[in-house]
Amino acid sequence: MVSFQGAHFPKDVILHAVFFYLRYGVSYRDLEEIMGERGISVDHTTLNRWVTRYSGAIADTARRRKGSCDRSWRMDETYIKVKGSSVYPYRAVDKYGKTLDFMPSQRRTNRLRQSSSRGCWVSRLSSQHRQR
Repeated sequence: MVSFQGAHFPKDVILHAVFFYLRYGVSYRDLEEIMGERGISVDHTTLNRWVTRYSGAIADTARRRKGSCDRSWRMDETYIKVKGSSVYPYRAVDKYGKTLDFMPSQRRTNRLRQSSSRGCWVSRLSSQHRQR
């Protein structure tokens, strides 16, 4: 659990600022201006401290809350038409149908399927989702 004890701002304000910085990639000074438009006067160095202090803890909490996947999974491949051209979405699916990873490709290649069978793409998935 992320502790906000001793913080001078409410928990919601801190989480909103950290989320906004991480999600949209704005600079601290731009975020300072955005928060000022919302009626919250906060300095850009304070925003830097919040991101440094809370982003790792928030990521750890989210990782723990995320359900683990089963060790058995398969790769699903299909094609769809987007604006008249074919796109090949590849996705890794566990045995319960939960999508583990998704990768669209403009070309249908055997290299992706072969790399998954060799474990290149799979090892990345397995290490991310095998948090038990």
